[in-house]
Amino acid sequence: MTNTTPTGDALPFTHPVRVADLPTSRPTRFELVPDQNVCAAIAADLGITGVRKLRFSGELKPLGKRDWQMVAELGATVIQDCVVTLDPVTTRIDDTVERRWLKDLTEPDSGEEVEMPEDDNVDALGAVIDLGQVMIEALALALPLYPRVEGAEVQESVFAAPGTKPMTDDDAKPFAGLSDLRDKLSGKDK
Repeated sequence: MTNTTPTGDALPFTHPVRVADLPTSRPTRFELVPDQNVCAAIAADLGITGVRKLRFSGELKPLGKRDWQMVAELGATVIQDCVVTLDPVTTRIDDTVERRWLKDLTEPDSGEEVEMPEDDNVDALGAVIDLGQVMIEALALALPLYPRVEGAEVQESVFAAPGTKPMTDDDAKPFAGLSDLRDKLSGKDK
């Protein structure tokens, strides 16, 4: 297992596997379990409060003669701030991660405009597959977008300058009163 400490834009954890060293006749099993210092660096990199446990295990296997595929299980316990109260929210993440690396797929030049592929689990195959990078990316994608402590609700807040009528959420919905207006107009015709 290869650990690195973050410097600049570097990832807090890497585990590069040279494609040339992978056996082509059988799957290669792997298991990554970063220690608490690396988990703290990953949490800081992702902008969350903490990562208590992190495990990434699976296998890389040949796909045809020149391509590779990976199926792995991501398990993590993460701590994030509640979007309402800012109290800590602990979430268990268990996710299956699938990825394919294709030899004939080329990486776009930087600055070049590219269309997003339909299958976002496919990458260009280079000399190295970084399982640490895949693990961190999968964890980032699996994080809850709006973590909340149980029972936390967003309360409506209304603000206005002195002497003016405050605007509410209902005032911001311009079509909300159209049905009332329709009913009034149809009642006048009768």
